[in-house]
Amino acid sequence: MTSTRPTTVSLRDVTKRYRSLAALDSVDLDLGSGITGLLGPNGAGKTTMLRVMATVLAADEGQVRLLGRDPGDPQARTEVRRRLGYQPQELGFPRGFSTMAFVNYMAVLKEWADRGRRTTEVRRVLDLVGLGDVATKRISRLSGGQRRRVALAQALLGTPELLVLDEPTTGLDPEQRASLRGVLADIAATSTMVISTHQTEDVAALCSRVVVLDAGRVHFDGTVPELVALATGKVWMAAEPDAAAHASWRTASGRYRNVGEHVPSGAELVEPSLEDAYLLLRGAVGLASARSDDTTTSAEVA
Repeated sequence: MTSTRPTTVSLRDVTKRYRSLAALDSVDLDLGSGITGLLGPNGAGKTTMLRVMATVLAADEGQVRLLGRDPGDPQARTEVRRRLGYQPQELGFPRGFSTMAFVNYMAVLKEWADRGRRTTEVRRVLDLVGLGDVATKRISRLSGGQRRRVALAQALLGTPELLVLDEPTTGLDPEQRASLRGVLADIAATSTMVISTHQTEDVAALCSRVVVLDAGRVHFDGTVPELVALATGKVWMAAEPDAAAHASWRTASGRYRNVGEHVPSGAELVEPSLEDAYLLLRGAVGLASARSDDTTTSAEVA
C-alpha cells in the first residue's frame, strides 16, 4: 500500500529466524501516521514484528528504519526509544509496586528527571486509561484488565511519536474497550500506532489500515473497506454448514453463516464483515500453502 504520509516505520526484506523457523520472512512494509491493525493467527509472526519495531529484537536480515533512524546503531536506537511507546503482550510488574509507583518507575527509565513534571505526566496517563482512582492500589490486587491498562499507561508516557501495542484491549469489558478506542484514536491524530489484535471489531472501529500476517509473510496490506470488499459475494446463509466453505458457524437464528470461495447456486448472500473477509483470506492462504507443500512433496518424491 502506498502513502503520501511521512514514513515512521520502514521494513525492507526483513527476516527474523528462531533456529530454522522464519518468524518473519522477507517482509516489506512502510507505516506512516494513523493506526495500523495487525491481524493474523497465533504464530503468524505478529509479536516478533512488533518487537522488531520496538527495538527489542534485531532483524537477522534486511533493513529496519524507525523514525528515520537505524536501530542497529546504539546511539540511534537510544534516540528512537526516547520517542517510542511499547506495550508488550506480557509485562512483568515488580512485586509490591502500586499502580502509580510502577508508571513513575517507567517514567524515570524514560529519563523524566524533573519530579514535578514526571508526577504530572504519570497522573495524566493514568487518567487517560481510567486508572486514576486506583493509583495507590497495589498492582497485585488489580484485575487482569486493569493490569493491561497499567501496561498501556506506561507506553503512553510523553505522547510518543511511535506507539507499538500488542493486544491492548485483552481483558477489557465492552465499555472499557469503547473508552480506550477513543483515547487511542485521539493519540493517533499526531502519531504512528501499530496494534496487534485478534479482535477484528477493534480493527474495524479504529484502524485506517490493516495488515494481515501469516507464516511470517504479509498477505494483505490495505484499508479495512478494501479487505472487506474481498469477501463481497462470498458470504451466505444456509440451513446447514457447507462443507466447501472455509468457515461455517451456527448463528442465533439457528441458521449457518458460511464463508468461502465456492458459493452454491442461488445462495442467500449477505453483507460481509471484516471477520468474514479475514477468514476468507486465511482460508485462501491455507489452501495455497497446502498446494505448495503438496508440490514440494511430489518433487522430493520424484
